[in-house]
Parts: sequence; structure tokens; C-alpha cells
Amino acid sequence: MSSARKQDQGKESKAEFCYELLRSRILDGTYVPGYRLVINQLAQETGVSTIPLREALRRLQSDGLVEVVRNVGARVAVFDAEQVEHTLQILARLEGYATAISAPLMKAAHIDASRKINDRMVEALEEFDPTAFTALNREFHFSIYEHCPDAHLRSLLEAEWTRLDHMRRSTFSYVPGRARRSVEEHERILGLISGGADPAEIERVACAHKNATADALHTARG
Repeated sequence: MSSARKQDQGKESKAEFCYELLRSRILDGTYVPGYRLVINQLAQETGVSTIPLREALRRLQSDGLVEVVRNVGARVAVFDAEQVEHTLQILARLEGYATAISAPLMKAAHIDASRKINDRMVEALEEFDPTAFTALNREFHFSIYEHCPDAHLRSLLEAEWTRLDHMRRSTFSYVPGRARRSVEEHERILGLISGGADPAEIERVACAHKNATADALHTARG
């Protein structure tokens, strides 16, 4: 292998390291929304030069997790409730289709596993644990999407859910009254899947489920 090739691979690995590190810190809340991402400071923290860090920030900006603000520079993206609504509306369409094409591939054991997750969501509600409820909600939906035969669609869903998880740190997005109805809608979706309902009906109900969350958020913020 040529020295030039080795150098290129080294640059790629450093950029990937920086990307994964910064991304994880954003998603786990170490870097909160609005946190300034100063290149020189990040270089000192990570022990990496500024070039791979700049590349990582460009990728994170493309992911929607970082924004560049005039006279401020790069910072962790800040979202408002309207942007959360829009993301939920996008997810409604993706999830409706993904649920419909996943349904025929789900066996009784798979449906039972999803139902158990939904039961744990009820327990989280009874224990007034919104953090657990939110995590279980994602687990529930992905217990269905993991059967989706379209890898690209699964990737899109993962990206939008990740973005939504980050958005929750910027704005209010947990509506208690909506949460109870959400688990009831989950049960209806599972009932349609187990009953072999028409895919178009499953898609319609799954899409309406996510849109109802967007509508509830809109109502909650007046």
C-alpha cells in the first residue's frame, strides 16, 4: 500500500472518530442544544487536528444535529416546537408505509414481543416516568420496523428518530394526555397486523397515529 493511500485512510479514520464522538456527545446530552462547537477547543479536548473536526462538523450539519449561525459559528442545533411537528409529519408518512410492508413479515412471536413493549409503556405511564416511556415508544416502533424489507427506508427512519430524540432536548414534546391514547393506538396497530388487515388500512392507521402526536403537540403549545 502506498504512503499516500495510508495517509488518506488515516484522515478518513480520524474524521470518522471525530464524527462518532461528537455525535454521541450531542445525542447523550453532553453537548446540549445551543452549545458552541469551537474548533480549537474541540481539538484540545480530542487531541485531533482541526481538519478532521471540520469534516465531522460538516457531516453533523448535514444530519441536522449541528447548525452554523452568523457571528456565532457552529453550535448544536436548536429546534422549536414547529420543527418537531414537521419532523413528526414526515415520520408519519415514513412509518405508515414501513408498518404496512413490515406487517406481512411479522410472526405471532414478533407481535407478542411488540405487545410486551407496549405493556411496559403502560407501566411507565403509571409510574410517571416520561423518560422510560419515550425510550420504550421508540423500541416499540422499531420492533416493527426491524422486519421492514427496505433497508433504505429503515435508514431514513433511524435518522429521523435520532433527530427527533435530539429535538426533545430543545423543546417540550411529551404530552401526558396524548401518551395514554398512544399506547391504545399501538394496540390497534398490532391488532390489525395480527388480523392480517389490508396493508392500506394498516398504513392509514399508523400514519394517523403519528399525525395525532403532532396535532397534540400543536394543541399543547397553543
